[in-house]
Amino acid sequence: MTAGRPGGGGTGAGARAGGLGGGARALPDTSGVVTRRGALPDSSAPGSEYDVVVVGAGVVGCAIARELARRPLRVALVEASGDVGEGTSKANTAILHTGFDAVPGSLEARLVREGQRLLADYAHETGIPVEPLGALLVAWDEEQLAALPRLAEKAARNGHRTTRVLDPGELAARETHLGPGAFGALDVPGESIICPWTTTLAYATQAVRSGVDLHLNCRVEKADRGDPHRLVTPRGVLRARYVVNACGLYADRFDALFGRHDFTVTPRRGQLIVFDKFARPLVRHILLPVPGALGKGVLVAPTVYGNVLLGPTAEDLDDKAATGSTADGLAALRAQGRRILPELLDEEVTAVYAGLRAATEYDDYRIAAHPGRRYVTVGGIRSTGLTASLGIAAHVVELLSDSGLALGAERPLVPVRMPNLGEAFPRPYRDAELIAREPEFGSIVCHCERVTRGEIRAALASTIPPGSLDGLRRRTRARGGRCQGFSCGATVRAMFEEAETPWSER
Repeated sequence: MTAGRPGGGGTGAGARAGGLGGGARALPDTSGVVTRRGALPDSSAPGSEYDVVVVGAGVVGCAIARELARRPLRVALVEASGDVGEGTSKANTAILHTGFDAVPGSLEARLVREGQRLLADYAHETGIPVEPLGALLVAWDEEQLAALPRLAEKAARNGHRTTRVLDPGELAARETHLGPGAFGALDVPGESIICPWTTTLAYATQAVRSGVDLHLNCRVEKADRGDPHRLVTPRGVLRARYVVNACGLYADRFDALFGRHDFTVTPRRGQLIVFDKFARPLVRHILLPVPGALGKGVLVAPTVYGNVLLGPTAEDLDDKAATGSTADGLAALRAQGRRILPELLDEEVTAVYAGLRAATEYDDYRIAAHPGRRYVTVGGIRSTGLTASLGIAAHVVELLSDSGLALGAERPLVPVRMPNLGEAFPRPYRDAELIAREPEFGSIVCHCERVTRGEIRAALASTIPPGSLDGLRRRTRARGGRCQGFSCGATVRAMFEEAETPWSER
C-alpha cells in the first residue's frame, strides 16, 4: 500500500543543519544546501536509524519536526512529493484563526487557542507576514441572526470574550461595499490573515538547520513494525524507534500500515477564486458566513499578497488527488460572492485553485499515541491545522515522551528570518539599503508581483531550494500575478534551470 501524497517534481533531497538565519536583507546562506541533483550525504541517506521519523512534510509535519529539533535526537522528516507543503498546506484560505467557533472542550479548540498564540509570536520572530484584520460573521437571514448570540457564547467558552453583535447600520459603516440585505454580524477581533507558504517553509528550514534530515520524493510504501520499525521507500529503508503519522489526506492509509483502522479520511475539496489587487480596497475585514454542517462556508478575505479570496466550496469526494476546479463550483462561488460583495465580481480574476481538507467522520482532531507500537497518529487535521500547527507539535512531543521516548535536555533552535512576501511589510524592491549592497534585489523580474532577481536567486540557493517552478512561486510570488507568468515566465524558468544544472554541465 502507498502512504503519503503521490510523488511529484524534482529529484530526491536530504539535508542536514547548516548556516544561520537569513532573509532578504542578507546574502543567501548556501552552507548546508543540498542541490536537487546532488548526491545525498551518507549520514542522512535512507538506511540510517532515527529516534523519530515524521512522515508528511505539510505544515503540521514540519512543525512537529521543528519541535523535535529542540532535543538531542536523530530526527527525519519524510515527504512523498518533491517539496515541503505540497498538499493541503499550499491551498487553503490562509487565515490565522482565533478558534472562537471551535467545539468548546475539544482537543481542536485547545490546540487552536495555543497554536494561535504561538504562531503569532513565531511569525513576528521569523518574518512571516501576518495582518490582524478581524472578522465579521455576517447574517443574511433571521435564522442566521438568531445564531449570532449563541456563537458569541461559544466564543466566550473558548476564551474569546471580545465578540459582539453589530446591527445593520454598524455593519454597513464597517464594510461599505457589503451587499444589501444583511441582518447584522458578529464582530470577531483577532482573526488574521497569514502567509501559509512561508509558515511551512520556516518550520522546515529551522528544523533542517537545527539538525533534522529532510527526505523528499521518499514515499513510504511499506512499514515493517519492530524494534526499530523499518519504513520501506523507493530510495531505501528508514529505521525508526518511533514514527509520527502526519500524512494529512493519507493519514488513514498510513495508519493501516501500523495496524490501526480508527478513522477514514474523506477529501473535502475547497475551490477558491483569487481576485486582482485592484479588488483589495473593497473589503476591510475577513467576511465569514454563519458556519454550516460542512464547515465554515464561503468567505471573502484579503490575502497578505494584496489580493482578495472568494471561497471555499465544500465537496466531499472519493479521490484524494482531485484538486481540479469545476465550472459548477466556480459558478456557485460567484453567485455567493455577488451577494456578499457585489462589486467584487466586476474585478479581474487572477487565478482559481482548489485544495483538499482531511475530513473524517469525527468532529475533532484524531491525534493519539499508541505506546505499544511506538507510534503517534496525527489525523483529521482540517482547516484549522495551520493555526494549530505549533500547538499540535508541542502536544505530539508530549505524547512521544509519555510513550517512552527519552527527549533529553532542551536546546535552542538555529534562528531563521524568512524573506517577506507580504504587501503590508517592506519588500526588497523598495529597500534602498539592500539594493545598494546587492543590486540584484533592485532588478525586477516579475513585474506583476514585483519580484526581484535577487529574491529568486536567494530562493534557489536556500536551505530547502524549490523542486519546481510552483515551489519557486511559493517562495517568491514569481509568476503568481495577473499575467500568470506570461511576461516573466521564460526568465524565471531560465534562472530555475540554471540553478538545477551542475557547474560541470554549464
